[in-house]
Amino acid sequence: MTVPFLDLRPAYLELQEQIDESIRRVLESGCLILGEEVEQFEQEFAGYCGARYCVGVGNGLDALTLILKSFGIGAGDEVIVPSNTYIATWLAVSAVGATPVPVEPDERTHNLNPSLIEAAITPRTRAIIVVHLYGQPADMDQINTVAVSRGLRVIEDAAQAHGARYQGRRVGALADAAGFSFYPSKNLGALGDGGAVVTNDEKVAQDVRLQRNYGARSKYYNETKGSNSRLDEIQAAILRAKLRKLDEWNDRRKRLASFYCDALAGTQNLRLPFVPAWADPVWHLFVVGHPKRDELQAHLQTSGIGTLIHYPCPPHLQTAYSELGYTQGSLPVAERLAGQVLSLPIGPHVSENQTYEVVARLATFLDS
Repeated sequence: MTVPFLDLRPAYLELQEQIDESIRRVLESGCLILGEEVEQFEQEFAGYCGARYCVGVGNGLDALTLILKSFGIGAGDEVIVPSNTYIATWLAVSAVGATPVPVEPDERTHNLNPSLIEAAITPRTRAIIVVHLYGQPADMDQINTVAVSRGLRVIEDAAQAHGARYQGRRVGALADAAGFSFYPSKNLGALGDGGAVVTNDEKVAQDVRLQRNYGARSKYYNETKGSNSRLDEIQAAILRAKLRKLDEWNDRRKRLASFYCDALAGTQNLRLPFVPAWADPVWHLFVVGHPKRDELQAHLQTSGIGTLIHYPCPPHLQTAYSELGYTQGSLPVAERLAGQVLSLPIGPHVSENQTYEVVARLATFLDS
């Protein structure tokens, strides 16, 4: 049996009638940009997150960038970011002219280590971007406590965590603002690019609405130098249909993650995900660690099991950030994780039989 890492077709097939109807509804309306579907989705997703406002934008990177702009962060400022994250988190900081300052993760959760933030703060620090990596919330109370004491803004990068809960509260309403991605592979994914800013701050919401549409509230009357970053009507309509299934699909992910954890418990040299008592993750990814990761991945690939590495090269070692002067060994925890992590197949349409096959193929490597 082959097990692909990701297959997006079953999600469409399960909701084909609703998705097709959503697209038809938009096409018949004749309104394709910033219409009723976007407005309805914004209200529904804000309510889902337990927040007051949601503003649909073009993608997750734009969501983070527009939040930073709304806070007035720019050249000469510093923003604390995780060293262990996808590069988009850093790129948002660079997009506004500020400097990303990396802080190492907790090696158990792979999320930003709150105890290391204070040492990274300088007089130029303006904000902290917290990533809920792999769909597991970061320790927000500790991070917010540090931020409040130092007068810093906190931004959630929730691109992988739609529906995750921290101490019973959904991500998206745990800080000053949150950026979401609706890239097709996400737990809540569009059929193309899409993103959103979620916040309880009316001023931030108003500013992002202005900035996403060329800096104009009324057509041809531009109040500021904005950008073009709009969630389109078709994607919003599709997201509305999928949002109604999100909790059910997340529950399916949780059942598969529980099976993996039980079946692989005690396996020699295989590091399983650690979930703190206060976290309710949505398992966007199921990430294990192994000192011979590349050999393990090759073995699984030969056995027909698809895997991916999230992420093989941390941002500080990317050529894109060579000007910051980091070298191998600068951020050892992120580098160690990058050399060991491996993502196994998981998703609402991965079958139990497929997970049995993954575990069986893992065992033939781990027991050898």
